[in-house]
Amino acid sequence: MQNVPKGDDAAQAVSPASTTATAAGTTAGAAAPRRRRGPGACLLVVLPGVVTLGAVLAFVSLVGGETAAPQDRTPGQAESAVSNVDGSYVPWLRRATADCVGVTPALLAAHIDQLSGWQSDSASLSELGIARFTDAGWQKWGRDDDGNGTSTPLDKVDAIMALGRQDCSLAKRMTTLRTKGAVNGDLADLTLAAYAVGVDEVAEAGQVPPSARLFVTEVKKRLPQYSALVRRNPEQEAGVQAAGARLQHPVVTLSVTSPFGSRKHPLTGVTKLHTGVDFDAPQGAQVSAAWGGVVEFAGMSPAYGYRVVIDHGTIEGKRLQTTYSHLSALQVSAGQNLSTGQAVGLAGSTGLSTGPHLHFEVLLDGQYTDPMAWLTDAG
Repeated sequence: MQNVPKGDDAAQAVSPASTTATAAGTTAGAAAPRRRRGPGACLLVVLPGVVTLGAVLAFVSLVGGETAAPQDRTPGQAESAVSNVDGSYVPWLRRATADCVGVTPALLAAHIDQLSGWQSDSASLSELGIARFTDAGWQKWGRDDDGNGTSTPLDKVDAIMALGRQDCSLAKRMTTLRTKGAVNGDLADLTLAAYAVGVDEVAEAGQVPPSARLFVTEVKKRLPQYSALVRRNPEQEAGVQAAGARLQHPVVTLSVTSPFGSRKHPLTGVTKLHTGVDFDAPQGAQVSAAWGGVVEFAGMSPAYGYRVVIDHGTIEGKRLQTTYSHLSALQVSAGQNLSTGQAVGLAGSTGLSTGPHLHFEVLLDGQYTDPMAWLTDAG
């Protein structure tokens, strides 16, 4: 805004004209009365503007000085609103994701932020509350979780729990597809993609499809601040840490041919996370269960060939799984209970493989971790 003289500054702005008029009258002497001068042309032009601007400033001061209208917020473009989330909601975020693999309290909070900025108001009459549920969606996922006698998407607690149920259901479906080798990628990313574009589109792409990448990116950008929020409210959080080395060797000799971490795939040429460790193993070598558990999957998949996935239950509240891939033969079936060291199959080179070996993975709550940290005497 241009500075406009007012108060003492305004008086100083016109004083040179008055001084000039006084000097002229003194020179003429007493014989000729001093002639009154009218306002100059410049003053006639400027004065109305000054008066008008002063009136505007006075009005603004009366209404508080805030004239900018708030910008409309649309789902998917919501401003990050962690400051709007009271710490009392953190226990509900934890409860909503307590039995969920791949969806954390912080991820659920970030998902809500992306949908609505944690604001219940919406321009849409068909999508209500902070989780933007439709009537059909609420019929499926909504409940009276806080026990206040009403189940509504406008109740933040009910909405948190309902979206948690929906996300966890999608995470389970993505886990099943990933276990079978039908999709690849981070479980949280796949879950968010399934929410955005549907399970079928993710399954068809075999990964996060291009149509869902922006949504996934925007949610993940919000994660750090919500992780901090959860850490600031630790009163009900059970600290979970990796239990340390406790798994037995899946093959007799742990000779690593390709470690865990980023690498260029030898067949596809794509650089991405190598989700496990490749152990050198001759064709037909015995592969054994690294720990006792239940066979979750045993069958053929396009990328992993013959593959076995074992669910070992939970460790300090987090689900532990191991996988055994590229086998030449299976020795177990889905649903079978196994003890540590029991045979699961024979090493081979089925699927996308350049030669006989064992691709061994360890997943904690659906997230790939370095298997070497879990294996006894591996270092």
